Amino acid sequence: MSFTAINPATEEVIATYPAHTAEQVEAALDAAVAAFRDWRNTPFKDRGELMARAAQLLEDEMEETAALLTSEMGKTFTSAKGEVMKCATTMRYYAEHAESLLSEEIIASPASRSGIRYEPLGTVLAVMPWNFALWQAVRFAAPSLMAGNVGILKHAHNVPGSALYLEGLFRRAGFPTAVFTNLFIGHRELADMIADDRVAAVTLTGSEIAGKIVGGQAGASLKKCVLELGGSDAFIVASSADLARTIPMAVTARVQNNGQSCIAAKRFIVVEERADEFIDGFTRAMSEVVVGDPMDPRTVVGPMVNAEQRELLHAQVQDSVAKGAVVRTGGEMIEGRGYYYRPTVLTNVPSDSRAGCEELFGPVAVVEVVKDLEAAIEVANATPWGLGGSIWATDPHEIERAIAGVESGMVFANAIVASTPELPFGGIKRSGYGRELSAQGIREFTNVKTFYIA
Repeated sequence: MSFTAINPATEEVIATYPAHTAEQVEAALDAAVAAFRDWRNTPFKDRGELMARAAQLLEDEMEETAALLTSEMGKTFTSAKGEVMKCATTMRYYAEHAESLLSEEIIASPASRSGIRYEPLGTVLAVMPWNFALWQAVRFAAPSLMAGNVGILKHAHNVPGSALYLEGLFRRAGFPTAVFTNLFIGHRELADMIADDRVAAVTLTGSEIAGKIVGGQAGASLKKCVLELGGSDAFIVASSADLARTIPMAVTARVQNNGQSCIAAKRFIVVEERADEFIDGFTRAMSEVVVGDPMDPRTVVGPMVNAEQRELLHAQVQDSVAKGAVVRTGGEMIEGRGYYYRPTVLTNVPSDSRAGCEELFGPVAVVEVVKDLEAAIEVANATPWGLGGSIWATDPHEIERAIAGVESGMVFANAIVASTPELPFGGIKRSGYGRELSAQGIREFTNVKTFYIA
């Protein structure tokens, strides 16, 4: 078994790495347990200095690190630089705030003194995806390490260079060996690690299928687990929407990261009185999106990550068209080298078609017209997922109604759904459970210990 990185823009093999052996995995687990004994007692100030140093290294190496991300998964170089900077920002946030977020809380009770302490659990095993190869891993690592845990990363098979870079980054920043370790392992080895008593908790960002497997394995071993899974986020265009601003943001919301993002808007639900204007403008704007070399600063959409993902997306589009969906623009693979797909807008999509009931992980948008805002909220909630959603309106009553009515972990108004270290990130229903980022995120992998002094 090996881990191979292929440039999706050129289809050329970048590098191949062998899987770690059983002996190496055993050694890594033992080393993590040993490292935890010292790391958990390291003062927050010292942990923070190391995390801030890692952030500085990231900023200093932004160009080469962004180029690595682009070469392994095809995101535009501009987007990749933004990802690197976001990682550095989050590292600094937890370097500065971890101690206060985990400070002892005094709670009044019959005791003379009582309250809560937040203590680290141990080794956290992280199973991470390819679409944000650095950000997803940092989103777990920065709060977990600052809380006093140690981390083991099992990254996606097609971004091995990014996994090795992050492991090396923490070591170059001065973190003790085995506080953060990358392992190239397969599914069988992963299951064994989840069941191993040396692993205290598990976090996964990935597909619904992967979440069911890993969540089930963690549950069978009674391990704390956080799952951030797929989504089919609604982008609601209300009667009072400012379409001059909304339409460009709709395009960005759908094609960000080449359309391969769990929180990308995928279903555009428009009230009928604004439908014609929105569909015409959105279709025109999507047809004008520049697709090409991800290293070119003019490019907005680069290639999809691999041939399999592109073929899956095209099959979903073809199935939907065969059942009556209308292609307003796009709907085709682009010929030539690289896994490119033309930005697509579908209307009149039957609910039983693949685009009507599956997550579309690529630059394809589904537009649905509804009577009014109440109907839009009903349609937004008619999905098994509940990660995020957005409402586009200038009427504050429409905004408040959507925030209250949309069933998801996050609702944004007049802004694209995004993650920021200050606010919790996560979903409900089949989009997973638990939270990342913010105070809630850093506390997920701690022992919330009650103390009571009579």
